[in-house]
Amino acid sequence: MADIETAKQTFARYDADNDGFITAAEYSKAMAELGDPYVTETVAQALINKADTSKDGVLSFDEFWAAQNV
Repeated sequence: MADIETAKQTFARYDADNDGFITAAEYSKAMAELGDPYVTETVAQALINKADTSKDGVLSFDEFWAAQNV
């Protein structure tokens, strides 16, 4: 992602309950809404785990931002 404002907007789209974290359920649902129904919660959790530096099973904005800038 080019800038932090775009990243914040994208993060907000995935963070459906607006609690500051993206769960596997939220990620999977957002992907389905974007046209990719094949991202199951299991797949979403695997993707989250790759960027989840705190190892709490969810993705914070800081983790999301860091993953976008690798």
